[in-house]
Amino acid sequence: MEIITVHTAQNIDIDYEIGGLGERILAKLIDYAIFLPFLFITIFLAPVLSSEALGIYGIAVYTLFVFYDLICEVFFNGQSLGKRIMKIRVISLDGARPSFGQYLLRWLFRLIDFAATGGLGALVSAAITENGQRIGDLVAGTALIRSVPRTQNKDMVYVKVDDGYVPVFNQVSQLSDKDIALVHEVITTYYKAGNSAIVYTLAEKVKTVLGIAPPPQMNSLVFLQTLIKDYSYYAAQADSL
Repeated sequence: MEIITVHTAQNIDIDYEIGGLGERILAKLIDYAIFLPFLFITIFLAPVLSSEALGIYGIAVYTLFVFYDLICEVFFNGQSLGKRIMKIRVISLDGARPSFGQYLLRWLFRLIDFAATGGLGALVSAAITENGQRIGDLVAGTALIRSVPRTQNKDMVYVKVDDGYVPVFNQVSQLSDKDIALVHEVITTYYKAGNSAIVYTLAEKVKTVLGIAPPPQMNSLVFLQTLIKDYSYYAAQADSL
């Protein structure tokens, strides 16, 4: 299983699974299939529309086809319908959502990846590059990853706490679901790779942001695990209201 390591704005390295070639091809076929009904409509309307009206309709459909990927990726967080179904999406190599400029560069280089090379450029580039990037991704600084987290069950992020549990850090309420997901991802990465530096770095960052001074005997890993338990407790309380 190929992994891409992304360095986030929080100075944390997070691993993502790279979208496979099979998933990419199927996503592309699904996206192409979306336009099949337009072809059937064209055949149906051809006898009843004037050549001018049919020409306008054809131009409109072709324009939508050309800009489809760009529009979808910009407005749907790096996913077309095909990518969404196949659970893959485009991200920036800094872990953030790509900028419009990155999406635009990626889209423009479809001329080389697909039009000029019949898809061979994209296929070869994705197969031989370290991060599975097609030419457009290399230029734009993006990559295609699996959008489904390695941990499938939400309960793995929001742990079950006892009814009598007393939260240790009430400052955890300042965090968001996204923050807690990052904490969980770091812990998962630590158990997989044994890199304690990422745990320490994130723990120190959270302590600074929230103004928390944990007990001296609480190490960085236990601190992050406690944050997840505390957040889970408050989330469960909110759901019960």
